[in-house]
Amino acid sequence: MINIFEVNETNKMIEEQNLDVRTITLGISLLDCVSDDVDKLCDNIYEKITTVAKDLVSVGKQIELELGIPIVNKRISVTPIALVGAKACKNSADFVKIAATLDRAAKTVGVNFLGGYSALVSKGMTTADRNLINSIPEALATTDLVCSSVNVGSTRCGIDMDAVRLMGRIIKETSERSDIGCAKLVVFCNAPDDNPFMAGAFHGVTEGDAVINVGVSGPGVVKRAVAKTKGEGFEVLCETIKKTAFKVTRVGQLVAKEASERLGIPFGIVDLSLAPTPAIGDSVADILCEMGLEHAGAPGTTAALALLNDQVKKGGVMASSYVGGLSGAFIPVSEDQGMIDAVEAGALTLEKLEAMTCVCSVGLDMIAIPGDTSAATISGIIADEMAIGMVNNKTTAVRLCPAKGKKVGDSVEYGGLLGHAPVMAVNGFACEEFINRKGRIPAPIHSFKN
Repeated sequence: MINIFEVNETNKMIEEQNLDVRTITLGISLLDCVSDDVDKLCDNIYEKITTVAKDLVSVGKQIELELGIPIVNKRISVTPIALVGAKACKNSADFVKIAATLDRAAKTVGVNFLGGYSALVSKGMTTADRNLINSIPEALATTDLVCSSVNVGSTRCGIDMDAVRLMGRIIKETSERSDIGCAKLVVFCNAPDDNPFMAGAFHGVTEGDAVINVGVSGPGVVKRAVAKTKGEGFEVLCETIKKTAFKVTRVGQLVAKEASERLGIPFGIVDLSLAPTPAIGDSVADILCEMGLEHAGAPGTTAALALLNDQVKKGGVMASSYVGGLSGAFIPVSEDQGMIDAVEAGALTLEKLEAMTCVCSVGLDMIAIPGDTSAATISGIIADEMAIGMVNNKTTAVRLCPAKGKKVGDSVEYGGLLGHAPVMAVNGFACEEFINRKGRIPAPIHSFKN
């Protein structure tokens, strides 16, 4: 049973160490909005979202004031729009109309972002899937709050390389249409149905009509705890991280239950992810340095990150009956000042980040690359990251941001929680012949579990 004394114990974490509930995300099913007329569909979607989510922001603010726990974002995720719009949308322009409706609904209810402008194409693409994917550059350029994701692979199905090839072009086009469009676009392997974090959140088809998912974060809290283990062995280090993660997750559990009861919507999961921000001291890279590394990217980084990720999960699952989403450590470059410092010092490269994604929660995240990087090279980077997820039966993702007119060493400013990023070098050797092969990479042999 959670009580207010547990929250009081975390006051110092909140005031001094940047502990916060990163997001309350309300998942909403739009399957009952389906129509064969796109205008009617848009009306249904707007009515559903603005009805179900009308009290989300006000309730979040009430909980924040009453418990003294910062709740940084209030967000919405919806059923993948490629499914919702399949009957009504005859072309990409029709899907852009839905994107505009989603943006209008999000602004009406006052949320920070809305996720779910998505397609699930791990084994193949329908006409609707292709139309939605082709609409992404315009949809993200003409909306403010809509986030998009495309799942192109899974351990069970393999990797749809036709979709990977297409996404390389889409990312390139998105970067040319909008300065921050690519920051709102994620390519996944093994995407979870209950992820509360943007830009990859969507409301999975296995979910109910509506659900409350909470993402809680505390890199600064973990960093402070790890700092007290200097000179101690690995057992003490692991126990310290695990106990800290337990306390952080209990805060998320309390907020999730409160939001669920006040909104009359079922509680889904708590996602304990160490999600950094550009704020000083709120960095996953700094945790790795406290463990004994000069910079993130130094030899030993992958091992340190594996330890951190595992102990966060172990502590989190003991604090809530329903831990889900991604739950672990995020390593975005632009959103983590320690990662930025490591790149600028020459300690951290794209290839080292790829190695680190084998053991962390997500993948290559918020990485600025030269604006002249080819679509085929982007597809090759995606394919590599999807293969890591497929073979290791884990979620991996790519959020690359080609920086128009920028070259290696330049810096790109995204603003807010998205931060800023140094433009990183990309391997210049060609991969077009491989990427242009049609079809799928088959699922690995260990995917056959039956």
